Amino acid sequence: MLWIKSLHIIFMVTWFAGLFYLPRLFVYHAMTTDKISHDRFVIMERKLFYGIMTPGAILTIIFGVWLWLDYNYSGLWLNLKLLCVILLIFYHFICLKHLINFKLKKNKCSHIYFRWFNEFPVILLILIVILVVVKPL
Repeated sequence: MLWIKSLHIIFMVTWFAGLFYLPRLFVYHAMTTDKISHDRFVIMERKLFYGIMTPGAILTIIFGVWLWLDYNYSGLWLNLKLLCVILLIFYHFICLKHLINFKLKKNKCSHIYFRWFNEFPVILLILIVILVVVKPL
């Protein structure tokens, strides 16, 4: 079971790496004005989202459910953690929406918006780690 826990953590780190970096790419992409930069960011964003973030998310969820079923975890801390994971999944799909808007040159959000947007997964990561390690509730 420690292997499953290890894989869950590894893929969670992979997912969060993407959740932290993709909105940072959006910040810089929102500031571009030339076609070469735009095209470069579209490629980088696509590779990050589909090659790292999404597989990390899927595998994090698979191994997390496996742990949940095998350990039969329960409690308010777990319910709050699952709420945070649902919010992360929602955030993941918002990132996809922004990725598509950039690709189609339909982005209407400023680099300032994306700087704030980038902070949301940080807050969720802090909450998740505290809930899992400390189990305050």
